[in-house]
Amino acid sequence: MPLLTPIADTRGKSPGCLESNMRITVLGTGLVGGAIARDLAGEQGWAIRAVDRSEKSLDKLRDQAGIQVACKDASDDATLGAVIGDADLVVNAVPGDIGFRTMRRIIDAGKDVVDISFFGEDPFELDDLAKQRGVTAIVDCGVAPGLSNVIAGHVHRNMDKVESYLCLVGGLPVVRSWPYEYKAVFSPLDVMAEFTRPARFVEHGELVVRPALSDVELIDFKGVGTLEAFNTDGLRSLARTLDVPFMKEKTMRYPGHANLARALRDSGFFNTECIDVDGTQVRPIDVTSRLLIEQWRLEEDEEDLTVMQVIMEGQHNGRRERRDFYLLDRFDAATGTNSMARTTGYTCAIAARQVLTGMFTRKGVCPPEYLGATEGCYEHLLAELGQRGIHLDAAVTDLSATADHPEINRFQRKIA
Repeated sequence: MPLLTPIADTRGKSPGCLESNMRITVLGTGLVGGAIARDLAGEQGWAIRAVDRSEKSLDKLRDQAGIQVACKDASDDATLGAVIGDADLVVNAVPGDIGFRTMRRIIDAGKDVVDISFFGEDPFELDDLAKQRGVTAIVDCGVAPGLSNVIAGHVHRNMDKVESYLCLVGGLPVVRSWPYEYKAVFSPLDVMAEFTRPARFVEHGELVVRPALSDVELIDFKGVGTLEAFNTDGLRSLARTLDVPFMKEKTMRYPGHANLARALRDSGFFNTECIDVDGTQVRPIDVTSRLLIEQWRLEEDEEDLTVMQVIMEGQHNGRRERRDFYLLDRFDAATGTNSMARTTGYTCAIAARQVLTGMFTRKGVCPPEYLGATEGCYEHLLAELGQRGIHLDAAVTDLSATADHPEINRFQRKIA
């Protein structure tokens, strides 16, 4: 088990020392992939190739300086090889159901890669291949997983001992529309995977598995109001890389969403096995996705928000401390960029810069906590996010006077 250990400063260049003539291929140009391509194109002299099989997705990037669009199906091996052949780095922003095999082919081609496809397979299955090819492969590099992992890696490196980790996170529309009161910047299939994939936690140092959408609780967040939090498999690599006895992540939506999703799931609407409908074999999940894609689609200029709180407790300099990190981000009207695309896409784009500038050089499969444990990466990421109007508030509370043993369940209460 590759537990996270402090990583020495591996920087070959300062964060501001950006090479010219860098070539980056972005695979997938939905709301998030498009935001990544536009952000990277802001670097003078960088050439961005944006690849998607949808002309409609590419249309918003056609007039952007520094971006070359290519309407190609990257699921085809020959096509993928052609569009990444001259790339210095690849961003993997394809849907999760093809994310793993696309990642494998990128690594096998010897290309550094930053991934936000959030595939369900174990990314460490590709670790040996990435090391053999001399590739840096950063996975799960969005907001959560992603920014939350960077925070975890940074705190884990800088505290003497971390005893608990809790992440609460959600992306929501500002206007609540019946019945789901939810909109997505990702593929509906990827969202539904969160509702079916068992949720993994760590309690008393042991891995615990619970059903997705379970343990629903109401939580009040400042600036947002009352939300419900429920179990999903958001902990991902942290359950493997951090030696922390209590760890949990929960997804947040407006109250009532979990019951609707659970009713659909338990009625079979998310099933992947074919059923016979008047002589035709269909997968229920394909029908459900087709129906929900319109109801969950964020319209152009539709406002959304992202809220996240990370809470970690542990020992530091002989004292028990609680460290809180709070993020509330909103739709950027100036650029027309959705909040979830901003927080996910810009985190990914900044991580790509850290690889391209030699700030992060570790080889193999690297979840974002490895960035957080690398000297300078956490500070650089937060500074770059701040320049884009995304701000993370942090606070430290002295707990040395309390005798309570920190258990993750005691965080399941109202958080101010």
